[in-house]
Amino acid sequence: MFGEVEVCSTVRIIAENLDRNGLVPQRSIVTHLLKDLLSMKASKDHGYFLAVTNLKSIGKGEVVNKSGDVLFHVEFKCRTFMPMKGEILQGVVHRTFRHGVLLRCGPVKYIFLSARKMPNYQYTSEENPVFLNDELARIENNVLVRFSVLDVRWIEKMWDMRRDFMMLASLVGDSLGPISLCGSDELDL
Repeated sequence: MFGEVEVCSTVRIIAENLDRNGLVPQRSIVTHLLKDLLSMKASKDHGYFLAVTNLKSIGKGEVVNKSGDVLFHVEFKCRTFMPMKGEILQGVVHRTFRHGVLLRCGPVKYIFLSARKMPNYQYTSEENPVFLNDELARIENNVLVRFSVLDVRWIEKMWDMRRDFMMLASLVGDSLGPISLCGSDELDL
């Protein structure tokens, strides 16, 4: 689900980035804020940070005694994406296994769709592994799939993942499954 949240953050400007008069350009504060959001990527409470939509205020700088760095309290509004249980989303298959497929949806890179949650689909180990149903609909790498979210879990740190969400997906329900884009598998006559 997309949303807009108000966030307060502290931006640290290194003493070397101060101008000749000891002042910090607003541009430098905004640049550091965007870099901080990029490295933070997401939060458990707000979801993925997509874009800063409004810079509400920049507080007065507080000098850190030992280093000479300056801390600024910044309030801003941010567009976010928070995956929710029960939501209908679309994702692209990027790995196919006997037990299911891994999907990606926007900033979410870890979505598992179990073979058990793909009714009427059978795994076929051809040259390229694929799940096929009776109407020959295919779920394989690079196919767009509409799915419902079964569960969402916040991961602070696991393997190579840091500050990310994992989701379990299902095709149980109406209008779920592979999506045929205009012209993608149409026969050209």
